Amino acid sequence: MKETDDKGSRQTISANNSHKRSSRSEFDFIKQLRTGTSTNPPNSIIGDDAAVIKTSGEKETVITTDLLVEDIDFRRTTTPPYLLGHKALAVSLSDIAAMGARPRWSLISIGVPQDVWDTNFVDKFYEGFFELAGRYDVQLIGGDTSRTPEKVVIDSIVLGEASASASIKRSGASAGDHVFVTGSLGAAAAGLRLIERGAHLADQNLGEAEAEALDHLLLRHLRPEPRVGWGMILGQERLATAMIDLSDGLSSDLNHLCRESEVGVLVDSTQIPIDIQVRELCGRRRLDPLQLSLNGGEDFELLFTVKPENVRRLPRRVDGVGITFIGEIRPAAEGINLREGSRVWELKPEGWEHF
Repeated sequence: MKETDDKGSRQTISANNSHKRSSRSEFDFIKQLRTGTSTNPPNSIIGDDAAVIKTSGEKETVITTDLLVEDIDFRRTTTPPYLLGHKALAVSLSDIAAMGARPRWSLISIGVPQDVWDTNFVDKFYEGFFELAGRYDVQLIGGDTSRTPEKVVIDSIVLGEASASASIKRSGASAGDHVFVTGSLGAAAAGLRLIERGAHLADQNLGEAEAEALDHLLLRHLRPEPRVGWGMILGQERLATAMIDLSDGLSSDLNHLCRESEVGVLVDSTQIPIDIQVRELCGRRRLDPLQLSLNGGEDFELLFTVKPENVRRLPRRVDGVGITFIGEIRPAAEGINLREGSRVWELKPEGWEHF
């Protein structure tokens, strides 16, 4: 069974995450499923990025599912269908990567209103889907199409493979492990904020340099790139002790990983790889780059831990994407903290929540 705590699109449609928190969070519900239902086995792995099924002596099948709902996870008015097709697959590929597996097969189901069906929306959606699927040799093996009353709803399922016992959970980190993150952070959240302020791709009213910077931020939100290559290498070489993809935001996803591993962490804020365009463009638009990187979400980078003796075995780059050391796992009693110089404070989970 796929754990449902790390769905694909984690951005709020409002300008911030100040929506009222429910008395029962999504993670409270997952905990209830994990421990309080008689039909779920006690060794259930609910709580990771994907479910793992041992299908043979040498292989494990890794399965993930992601639900994207119009006006919750995306807006049809600001998301071209081609990019939506890309994103629907990308968020699931990111989950497979976070388990250290290789993606193999996909099933995609989409529900659309009649007026949307009568346009080329669905055709463009699948063009974007197939372009990304082709890059990673992922085969579409099924799905469904249906009519909805007024909103577009998408369900993406991806199946991957890993060597037996090689899939990477969130629960494997130990005190002393080093913490790394792929790529850069904050651009997807910045892109969303700018879209909400009326920005759009290829804005002809801007200078060339600023237009390129703006497109970069918007596309990090609209067309995320899953770190499939990094996930596969970390799994195949058994380098990562724990891993999660950054969909809810660094502050929340790091808390998820530490909770599952029953550890603490100390992160150096000066080492967080904030996207250069976030620093340059968002500072001028009254957006806080550090807060976007910590709490914005939807970067779909990989956050992972490595034993100190294995750090030297890490590649510098995979598919052109580097990694950054941001902190160290500590005993649980030390808490989950962020450091800036001599100042240390608690890193609270302030990223996206569904309820």
